[in-house]
Amino acid sequence: MLYDCVYGEINKMNNKEYFKNAKYGMMIHFGLYSILAGEYKGKRMGTTIGEWIQSYFRIPNKEYEQLAKVFNPICFNADEWVDLALKAGMKYMVVTTKHHEGFALFHSKVDKFNVVDATPFKRDIIKELADACHRKGLKFGIYYSQALDWHEENAGGWDASELNVDNMHWGNDWDFPDNSKKDYKEVFERKIKPQVIELLTNYGDIFSIWFDTPWTISKEQSIELYNLVKKYQPNCLVNSRIGLFEGIKFDYTSFGDNEIPEEYKNGELLFESACTLNDTWGYKSYDQNWKSPEEILKNKKHLNERNINYLLNVGPDYLGRIPGPCIDILLKVKELEDK
Repeated sequence: MLYDCVYGEINKMNNKEYFKNAKYGMMIHFGLYSILAGEYKGKRMGTTIGEWIQSYFRIPNKEYEQLAKVFNPICFNADEWVDLALKAGMKYMVVTTKHHEGFALFHSKVDKFNVVDATPFKRDIIKELADACHRKGLKFGIYYSQALDWHEENAGGWDASELNVDNMHWGNDWDFPDNSKKDYKEVFERKIKPQVIELLTNYGDIFSIWFDTPWTISKEQSIELYNLVKKYQPNCLVNSRIGLFEGIKFDYTSFGDNEIPEEYKNGELLFESACTLNDTWGYKSYDQNWKSPEEILKNKKHLNERNINYLLNVGPDYLGRIPGPCIDILLKVKELEDK
């Protein structure tokens, strides 16, 4: 098969070398928040990022769990997502396996709050995407929220020194208000580490793991998590958001959200900037503030000239469809670049 040959060739390359040459990737935010699409009980989030809707409206877990019962993205097609990334000239994909809401897009034996066990869809979205990427020659990376998990009483964020934008709390203090009883080590050992192992052992080659918002996780736990990744997949790259402390281990630097640095970076090191196509990461039906293809191409050239990869996000809707404007913009960027 042609796809097998292509993937075989790219898989021979060391991931650090591949990352350095890749320049351009697709990020995908998809989860239960995609159903709400930025609105809850007749109110909108405004310009706030859609995947944070549970924290923004402080939705109780018992109510939020009901979304899983109607999560049925019947239009989801892994091949279509991968084909779009390839047609747009992207060299790798990073998809949310578990965001801060705690819901897993993979079949986790560790926790039943996942796409197979808790929804009518009952298909392992991460497995289908991993398989499609491997068939078609696109490197497959994963996002995993290793500290924040609003579905868990002991997850991180309760000790954060500041609130997120729009006064959103990092941890779940609406269901679990007593911070004095919280023990991150419990959820780290019971859920976080076992789910990371599941992802590293059940989905073939993983190009990179994109950790995020490392409130509460200790330096020692961040290092342990890094070593865990390398134990199961030595070639898998780990980003800098695995921890907050000096001396932690990571393979590449993730800049701040939508950050476009001016300075040129050392060509021997690895850097990446994750950015949105509009104002949100997770789908919001009313966010039509799309960047133009010209602006996207300008950003890409700017970042690539400075030795920084451009990881550009799309947020599929609740049916699993990548919005039409996203598709049009990405394909137009490639057309302009090829001229």
